[in-house]
Amino acid sequence: MKQAIAIIALSAAMTVAAAAAEKYTGVITDNMCAGDHKSMNMGPDAKCVTDCVKSMGGQYALWDGKTAWVLSDQKGAEKFAAKKVTVTGTADPATKTLKVDSIAADR
Repeated sequence: MKQAIAIIALSAAMTVAAAAAEKYTGVITDNMCAGDHKSMNMGPDAKCVTDCVKSMGGQYALWDGKTAWVLSDQKGAEKFAAKKVTVTGTADPATKTLKVDSIAADR
C-alpha cells in the first residue's frame, strides 16, 4: 500500500514539474509568416504582423528562430508586434502553442 501511494505521489510531482512555466525569447510575429516575411516584400514590421493577423486570419506567435509558437494571449501579444520579447509560459510542442503567463519587452 505504501508503495502505491509513493508511486501516485511521484506521478503527481512529475506532472507538476512537466507543466512548470519557462521563459522563451523571440520576436512577436504571425503564425503564417513566422520568421520569413519575404513574400510580403518587407521585414517583420508591426504593420505587416498586425495586418496578417487581422486581415488574413493569422494568429500572433513567438518566433524563436526555429518555431513559431502560437500564443494563448492574443490581445497581450498585439502591443508587442514585431518586437523582441520574453514570454513566460508553458509550451505544448505537439500543438506548437505557448500558454502565456506574461509577455515583457526584452531589453
